[in-house]
Amino acid sequence: MNDAIQNPLTLAARRSVLAYMATAAVVLLLMMVFGLLMRMTEGQLLPIGPDRFYQIMTVHGAGMVGITALGSAAIMWYFLSQYVKLSTGIFLANLALFLIGVVMILAGVFLGGFAGAWTFLFPLPAMSMGLWGKGAAALFLGGLLLIGTGFLLFYLDAARAILARYGNFANALGWPQLFGRVEGYGPPPTVVASTMVIIVDTLGIVAGASILTMSLINLYVPSFRIDPLLAKNLIYFFGHVFINAVIYKAVIAVYEILPRYTNRPWKANRVFLAAWTVSTVLVIIIYPHHLLMDYAMPQWMLLMGQIISYLNGLPVLVVTAYGALMIVYRSGIRWDMASGLLFLSMFGWTGGVVPAIVDGTIVINQVMHNTLWVPGHFHFYLLLGVVSMFFGFMYYLLKSGQAADTGLDRASLWLYLLGALGFVFSFLYSGKESVPRRYAVHLPEWVPYDRIASVFVALVVAAVLVFVARFLLSLPRLGAARHA
Repeated sequence: MNDAIQNPLTLAARRSVLAYMATAAVVLLLMMVFGLLMRMTEGQLLPIGPDRFYQIMTVHGAGMVGITALGSAAIMWYFLSQYVKLSTGIFLANLALFLIGVVMILAGVFLGGFAGAWTFLFPLPAMSMGLWGKGAAALFLGGLLLIGTGFLLFYLDAARAILARYGNFANALGWPQLFGRVEGYGPPPTVVASTMVIIVDTLGIVAGASILTMSLINLYVPSFRIDPLLAKNLIYFFGHVFINAVIYKAVIAVYEILPRYTNRPWKANRVFLAAWTVSTVLVIIIYPHHLLMDYAMPQWMLLMGQIISYLNGLPVLVVTAYGALMIVYRSGIRWDMASGLLFLSMFGWTGGVVPAIVDGTIVINQVMHNTLWVPGHFHFYLLLGVVSMFFGFMYYLLKSGQAADTGLDRASLWLYLLGALGFVFSFLYSGKESVPRRYAVHLPEWVPYDRIASVFVALVVAAVLVFVARFLLSLPRLGAARHA
């Protein structure tokens, strides 16, 4: 089968991608500002009060996951649509449902006072001790459900298009080349990664929709009881799979853009195909590492969570990081904002895995799980990994619109790297010092860590403001361009 790029983007499709990226860029910046407000509050630099702190924490947690998912969906759709025929209508329907869901969530939080965190653990939505009403909880849960529905439509359309071209998911994952006697390379890395994401994230969304629906029923029919342990398992299965799928969608930018800079195609050889097949399984069964402190969990599941934590990130991460190094090595690549950010993302993803593996060890997790070590590890691979991929793709679009990098862009990249490293290591060091997470009020001896972190977050926000402003100001020209 000829996998060469066959479907150049139409003008409507290209503008749809730009709408996704513009939305994601603005909301991402807003969520970072919320993060800065939280750190300043903990550092006693901003008196916003505990109630407002937990509302912002709820929006920041749900918003960061949701908006990185939206941005990575744009990356996946942009490149996958060059190999299979996707529906622009479904793509836009996902964006519309996402925006409606966001409005519902913001109303539930800032008008209704819901502050139960993104985890919405049962029975918290229905037992607020008077802090919020049923309507506020329903708006939050309903908003998440609507966003999940949009992503499910997005995946179903992608699955339809891939099945129409490759016949089944096994072919799209390259199993004939991996396990059979078919010689040569498998499908393009974009198709392999997209197929994996469709499989795992559809399962995650169905699990999330199930517990969201049950929680909504419980709000208005309290006699409808939910097993709390089942609820927590469903929530963390959904949450873990959904955020991991964000990484696997965004990394498509690395597979597609770096080869265009180096004129070295990224081939899906057997090692690459094996890594993605193994990760398809591991991502589904790893989630118990979020429940290592839950004594009611079966012991075999906790042990599995620890063991799989050591293995999960390695297959795809190793082949991707090694592949990126080989693609770039002695290629004569011309470094600019897009290539620099994408290469930085390999460091962020790799570095972020280390504290995650540490926290996935049961004896360490029992001490570190409720400290700032945990947000330290996921901010590491999200901020320096996924978000770098997102901005790398954004600058790639700018480059396609004939926009040259400026000195301010390059200075902002270094500022972003400095701020992000300082921020995540402030988190990790605070965790080492046993500073708890999700506390609005900190003890005096913890405050210096919060103030140092606030300075680094401010640097990140300043750098991202430049990235976002450059993109938004270029939108009219990008929207008029007919070719990527």
